[in-house]
Amino acid sequence: MAPRGAGEVVVAVIRPGRLIPPLLLLLFSVGLHATVLPEDRADVMYHRYDGGGVEVDGPSILVRKSIGQSVSLNANYYVDSISSASVDVVSTASGYTEERTETSLAMDYLHDKTLMSLSFTNSDESDYQAETGSFNISHDMFGDLTTVSLGYAVGNDDISRNGDDEFAASVKRQHYRIGLSQVLTKESILGVNWETISDEGFLNNPYRSYRFLDPLSEKGFGYLPERYPRTRTSNALALRLKYYLPYRAALSGEYRYFNDTWGISANNLEFAYTHPLEKDWVFDLRYRYYTQEAADFYSDLFSRQDQQNFLARDKELSSFESHSFGVGVSYAFNPTGWGFIDRGSLNFKLDYIRFNYDDFRDLTRGGVVGQEPVYSFSAHVVKAYLSVWY
Repeated sequence: MAPRGAGEVVVAVIRPGRLIPPLLLLLFSVGLHATVLPEDRADVMYHRYDGGGVEVDGPSILVRKSIGQSVSLNANYYVDSISSASVDVVSTASGYTEERTETSLAMDYLHDKTLMSLSFTNSDESDYQAETGSFNISHDMFGDLTTVSLGYAVGNDDISRNGDDEFAASVKRQHYRIGLSQVLTKESILGVNWETISDEGFLNNPYRSYRFLDPLSEKGFGYLPERYPRTRTSNALALRLKYYLPYRAALSGEYRYFNDTWGISANNLEFAYTHPLEKDWVFDLRYRYYTQEAADFYSDLFSRQDQQNFLARDKELSSFESHSFGVGVSYAFNPTGWGFIDRGSLNFKLDYIRFNYDDFRDLTRGGVVGQEPVYSFSAHVVKAYLSVWY
């Protein structure tokens, strides 16, 4: 985490060691699957996010392998190369570049109709180290028409600040999950998921500042380090329905609601259509709408220094909305003479996202203090990956 000004934009990569913004939490998928071991496969992915002056890209490699009929192991290696000259960074500091690496190991154990999973993830960058362990269990019942799942994760993060050897902080996170998937008819499946996350410790970015009116300043305002509460509890409820059409296509819809003890509430609505073409091609179309209310202690411009106990100008805690349009294409192939490889697929996904902020202002465009233009930007997210089964 290189030195930053007011903060960083929501990116397409979820960092397990960071505070998860409501938008990203609501983008978590609801599992709708029977309790079976994952198939042996390997994935090689390239991802890229470009928007709002922020660029994030890098590779990811995932390998799964079963041992006997009951155990499956997997390992994942993930890299983010990040460069940022976003509006909130350049308004108070210079841009930055950094790299984050993430490694994870996991094991799945299947006993009858019960699947148990253990995982450990380590994330490392210059000023942020995070370790997370998780346990999940799911069980099929009622003729395999119903799947119930439970999960728990605990994480410990160590935070430092580049250029400041005296700064050291930590965060402890706990994540609870419960889910239910139900086959309604032979064409439809319903999923319900509830998540609660509890965070305790240093929960703000050590580089970020809030803005306040200052008549003695030439600009008319000044900056001081943000102050956040040291605890946060968030809850999210998700409902997802998938309906399979007679010609092998599928429709899906999803609604999610999020709130937390900081006063943020958010709603997410998503629709998707999947269409197969011949036997080898699959096309996806999707649309997502997201809206969020600001945290109680957020303001783009406070009336004075130390106006209240907690003060923040992180735009991800502000009121905003986003629209996302996505397309995807997948090509399946069944090679012959490729040794141990049984089949594979090539996949490409592209998303266009438009962010519109209600109460975060773009200081780079100038204007009367407190009346600068509100901020908006567009972003593109690309994922390309190869999957092989063996």
